[in-house]
Amino acid sequence: MRVNIQSEFKVSDNLDALIRERLDKLATFYELIERADVFVKSGDGKGPDHKTVEIRLAVPGPDLHAKSNDEVVEKAVTDAADKLRRQLLKMKERMNKH
Repeated sequence: MRVNIQSEFKVSDNLDALIRERLDKLATFYELIERADVFVKSGDGKGPDHKTVEIRLAVPGPDLHAKSNDEVVEKAVTDAADKLRRQLLKMKERMNKH
């Protein structure tokens, strides 16, 4: 899976590693993930210290998308990845019913 990270600020090596680790775990739930686009932004209207993380997964069929914001960017990454994990499990369940 290719991972594209776009950010308004310099992404630290630790944050880059965390993002890639979380996305690699998603690949264990669904092996047909082609690409992950990660957008990290500052501010979300709740305050200047908040960070917004959006992740779009390119999979066969419609892309999956999750968004999360928090003061701690690592927590926002984890939350968005958890949302995508739930979406992947639901998608896989629907596919197995047919």
